Amino acid sequence: MDKYWSTGIADIRPYMPGEQPAIAGLVKLNTNENPFPPSPAALEAIRHHANEDLRLYPDPDSTRLREAFAGVHGIAPECVFAGNSSDEVLAHAFLGLLKHASPVLFPDITYSFYPVYCYLYGIAFETVPLDAQFGVRIGDYARANGGIVLPNPNAPTGRALARGDIRRLLENNRESVVLVDEAYVDFGAESAIPLVEEFPNLLVTQTLSKSRSLAGLRVGFAVGQPGLLQALERVKGSFNSYPLDRLAIAGGTAALQDQAHFEHTRREVIAIREWLAAQLTRLGFEVVPSQANFLFAAHASHAGEGLLRLLRERRILVRHFAAPRIDRFLRITIGTRAQCELLVAALEDILQTC
Repeated sequence: MDKYWSTGIADIRPYMPGEQPAIAGLVKLNTNENPFPPSPAALEAIRHHANEDLRLYPDPDSTRLREAFAGVHGIAPECVFAGNSSDEVLAHAFLGLLKHASPVLFPDITYSFYPVYCYLYGIAFETVPLDAQFGVRIGDYARANGGIVLPNPNAPTGRALARGDIRRLLENNRESVVLVDEAYVDFGAESAIPLVEEFPNLLVTQTLSKSRSLAGLRVGFAVGQPGLLQALERVKGSFNSYPLDRLAIAGGTAALQDQAHFEHTRREVIAIREWLAAQLTRLGFEVVPSQANFLFAAHASHAGEGLLRLLRERRILVRHFAAPRIDRFLRITIGTRAQCELLVAALEDILQTC
């Protein structure tokens, strides 16, 4: 049936999300979901707005939601764009800001959706190798480009740049857009949002999926100067005028207003991450320093693919990427302390018996 497809679609390799199994009782540490529930205020807001008004279209500009996000970060609502997940916001940015004659630059080990967007929209790109410790070298991006995309913290490595490094990158690239993808920033990294006022070419994206435990609502944002956001508005207006539904707007707004819940769960994830990193190191793993809600770890004497299989046999799911330079590694989502204790016990058993 692919004879009916548009030209080029058969050549695209779509992004492959982590497994979402239907089997109950698995320890699910493979998709970077938050192990803690959303804010009770968010759940109550969703219930309250599940009423007869669902027959009406939502606010196309997500005004209340954008105002809540702006309030958290101390910026003007006019500097905030809201979309149906940060993936959709990123897609709009690739099409609206990054399609030029020169190639877009992003790391060779990074979020695998970036090349998918490039193939989909016909955007030229080049990957820039991370260093031996999976770090970004700012100097490697000091060359002609049609834009730079950096996740900070990076995925799947978990490593992050300091805001000063982002500033240096911006100072060296004033003629093209620098997009900083901050999906995991709340777990220990510095946001680049304070730099937006100074740099008109900076776009920062964030999501409520990770630190706000709302992956099921699909709420994402971009922050930039209004002139930059106009490109995203043009794409949105040509694609989906009502990207966020009434429940997502209500739940997302309430979650942003519940800072106490956010801070508590964020600190819990960070504490469990540091405990798990110490346990994995004790077991002989090389653990990349992480400022995200996951760890990237490899064992000297056990292949990543083999460990993935043996853990699954013990009903524990983690993520493995069969890609150059990282095929030894597992990406392990930070779960509850009890889930991570089960993981450690399973690894102890594997390493003793295999």
